[in-house]
Amino acid sequence: MDEVRQNTLRIQDEGKVDSLDWFEALYSSANGEEYWIPWSNGTPHRFLVDWLIENNTIGRALVVGSGLGEDAAYLSQQGWEVTAFDISPSAVRWAEEKYITENIDWQVADLLSLPEHWRGLFDLVLEVHILQAIPEPIRILAATNLAPLVAPLGHLVCIGRLNENEEVFQGPPWPLSLNFINSIGSDLKKIDFIKANFPLDDTEVIRYRSVWEREK
Repeated sequence: MDEVRQNTLRIQDEGKVDSLDWFEALYSSANGEEYWIPWSNGTPHRFLVDWLIENNTIGRALVVGSGLGEDAAYLSQQGWEVTAFDISPSAVRWAEEKYITENIDWQVADLLSLPEHWRGLFDLVLEVHILQAIPEPIRILAATNLAPLVAPLGHLVCIGRLNENEEVFQGPPWPLSLNFINSIGSDLKKIDFIKANFPLDDTEVIRYRSVWEREK
């Protein structure tokens, strides 16, 4: 996987570090080989699977930065009405072809400039590994656009790597501090936060799932 990470860094360096253009460069240069997409392993995130089991609910879901679509497809298979978007047209086409049998509304969209009619529309807004993959100046702006998408009594679920000790990382990814994570849902009611080190992770990798709810 060092080769994959180095390729990701190369593509990011060749693009504009203050933009998100490198996502499209990465997906388009992969030529349909999932190996070159470092955050994709073909399965839904285990924190998402656990959350759905714990909550046993369905509704309208938005998957933020949907990538190759594993999380979106899983939600659809569980009965959710799913909209999934990514800034990369190549990623959206790839995911749509991969999960052609799923009834998912695939969209090309930018987290910094989302459709106005999405505000307050979704019972679940899911963000997995997206904010941690965005350079900090853009991340700060992008994070404020998640909570407004949540419908009354809906949930915002964010999953990523936790930076417990305020260390400096050469990303991507850039693990997120607890203060930053808390700021994502500052307008909502925080109802859950868990962290874990997964069996196949290095010992220093701590993952988190933070969940907020919009009250009536």
